[in-house]
Amino acid sequence: MRVGLVTLGCDKNTVDSERYLAQLAAYGGEMTTDLGEADVIIVNTCGFIDAAKKESLDALVEAGEYKITGVCSTVVAVGCMVERHKGELQEALPEVDLFLGASETDRLIEELANRGVLTGDRMLEHPGVRLYSGDLPHVRYLKVSEGCDHGCAFCAIPLMRGKHRSFAPDEVVAEAQLLEMQGAREINLVAQDLAHYGRDIRDRQVRLPDVLQMLVDQTTIPWIRMLYLYATGITPQLLDVVAREPRIMPYIDMPIQHASDTVLERMRRPERARTIRANVARFREAVPQLAIRTTCIVGFPGETIDDFEQLLAFLEDVQFERVGVFTYSPQEGTRAAELEDDVPESVKQDRLERVVDLQRMITAERYEARLGTPVQALVDRIDDVTGLAVARLPWQADDIDGVTYLDQTFAPGTLLEVIPREVVDDYDFSAETVRVISAPASDIGAALRRQLPLVSTTIGSFGR
Repeated sequence: MRVGLVTLGCDKNTVDSERYLAQLAAYGGEMTTDLGEADVIIVNTCGFIDAAKKESLDALVEAGEYKITGVCSTVVAVGCMVERHKGELQEALPEVDLFLGASETDRLIEELANRGVLTGDRMLEHPGVRLYSGDLPHVRYLKVSEGCDHGCAFCAIPLMRGKHRSFAPDEVVAEAQLLEMQGAREINLVAQDLAHYGRDIRDRQVRLPDVLQMLVDQTTIPWIRMLYLYATGITPQLLDVVAREPRIMPYIDMPIQHASDTVLERMRRPERARTIRANVARFREAVPQLAIRTTCIVGFPGETIDDFEQLLAFLEDVQFERVGVFTYSPQEGTRAAELEDDVPESVKQDRLERVVDLQRMITAERYEARLGTPVQALVDRIDDVTGLAVARLPWQADDIDGVTYLDQTFAPGTLLEVIPREVVDDYDFSAETVRVISAPASDIGAALRRQLPLVSTTIGSFGR
């Protein structure tokens, strides 16, 4: 049985998809990147915003066409959009054979077996293993919790993923060790709110700083990065471990969503402009060379031109390294969906473009200040045109923060010391190579000597 997998949405979906592949491999499934050759096509959907829903629908329709043009016999829809809209999808997409929401994906094997797609007994054990399906095997994502307890008015994630549940810290470390054995040189910790980790673990007072220290002590993965933390949970203890441990990247992905207090209040966000400003100053003072990425929403119901100008002024003053900006779209079941969506789409798009233009200048200026100082770089790939290495610096997260062009060729996964010499197109760098710090395979021996646990009890719980 050949399996084709389409993963949409966030990096947390990427983690889940890798688990699905491992489950299917245990029953003889083989992954193929050519959907025309796939007997089973799985589409891991996203339902976060309207654009993501459309992309998921398009992918499901396309997958269904392979039942005619290819060899596909079974199309499976899984994930967040299915969790919210299963009934509607079942009615609209008869070409899809199986719908499993985020809370049901532990039933994937059982349901496929019931349909005769899987036959025979499990051939292999994959305790906690994930099979990589992307282009950068040295860059992996590690989900430490599931769900969210925050009540942001615009967000449907709690409706799709449920309440916050932290995975057991020992299992988080064990999975990181497994990823290291597969060649991981960078792990990106992901969750709906990383900083919320451990608050629901009653019998052990383990929080995110403790898990970070465990990962440093029990793996040799050279880069450990945190993605998506609410500022209210970024404690002095967390900042201390980031400042103290060089293998933890000085990088924080911290959504603010807006900077007008009236909009923040309607959004049901926990902070106001004053506290955001104070927190950013505190973070930068605690961690040298810290890079802060944030996200904003424009066009939220009731956002006036004055509210928007406050956001622009705040971004210009605080000077985040990177900003992702989205236009608001109402999501069924959220509190914001009950408000009048009174900002025209044309105005939303204009405001988005103004934020993008402003932030392009800010990022270029922030990056200019980092030129000439030696820093680590992780090689991701070889440029097809120049034949030279393309890497990332500590303040460049995978896929969202630009790249760094080097002057020599090195194998992907190589860790270097470089000197950034120029900012390219506002978001990228060119850099001069100083020396090789470590080669991709240099730490695998230590990883292979570890005794890893054979059973995983919470890591594989997906969206439950």
